[in-house]
Amino acid sequence: MGPRLRGQSNNNSDTCAEFRIKYVGAIEKLKLSEGKGLEGPLDLINYIDVAQQDGKLPFVPPEEEFIMGVSKYGIKVSTSDQYDVLHRHALYLIIRMVCYDDGLGAGKSLLALKTTDASNEEYSLWVYQCNSLEQAQAICKVLSTAFDSVLTSEKP
Repeated sequence: MGPRLRGQSNNNSDTCAEFRIKYVGAIEKLKLSEGKGLEGPLDLINYIDVAQQDGKLPFVPPEEEFIMGVSKYGIKVSTSDQYDVLHRHALYLIIRMVCYDDGLGAGKSLLALKTTDASNEEYSLWVYQCNSLEQAQAICKVLSTAFDSVLTSEKP
């Protein structure tokens, strides 16, 4: 661990849980009309399944591992040396998350995020592979906690 940069405090509210994951792929810039049918978890799972069968998303991610950091600000996915940031998902732009077994029999799980852009005009789906369902559920749990803490801190 090098020096803490960018004004990060050691305050507990800024804690960030880190997970080693692989990046499967994304379907970006879906128009509102296309994203409308993607409300429930099953809709997302089915959509990703079809996208994989159509070749828009791979079934198996590349070997490279990334670090997914989850905090009250959202999600940051960076290279394993944490030098390059691959994605940032602000918490308030994450609409839905779902984790499920990838069905390929190796015990891996997928974590899918549905995000919107700041103007709420487009949706994107982001798919990550976790080592296990436990890891995927742990990420979802940390995210849920982050959502809850933001919601409760905004109440008068």
